[in-house]
Amino acid sequence: MNSETQRASLLGRAAETAVANYLEQQGFAIVARNLRVGYLEVDIVARQDDLVVLVEVRSRGPNSWTTALGSIDSAKRQRLRRAGERLWSRRYRNDLSVNRLRFDVASVTFNGDGLAEIEYIPAAF
Repeated sequence: MNSETQRASLLGRAAETAVANYLEQQGFAIVARNLRVGYLEVDIVARQDDLVVLVEVRSRGPNSWTTALGSIDSAKRQRLRRAGERLWSRRYRNDLSVNRLRFDVASVTFNGDGLAEIEYIPAAF
């Protein structure tokens, strides 16, 4: 793994941790991080009452060609929906305490002090 790939991996993990902390502050329980559903992956699965949210976390450096939110294309949305459908059918369909599944998106930017600035979009698609 080259240094650029390592840096991106560390940035991604830090962004996911920041979003998980944010969700916990909002009253969500983190069910899973980097959950594999077959060959698909969900960054964060969180739950609050009868709601389960699948969260796609994105972070980009200052020299990126696109914004973090702009990097979520139709193919990525389709893969996340497919992962949600599989997760629902395998885990939550028969769980009477769960009534809803929602797809959220979070964009994380780290400021000069290393603090995370989170733009969180519930029900993004």
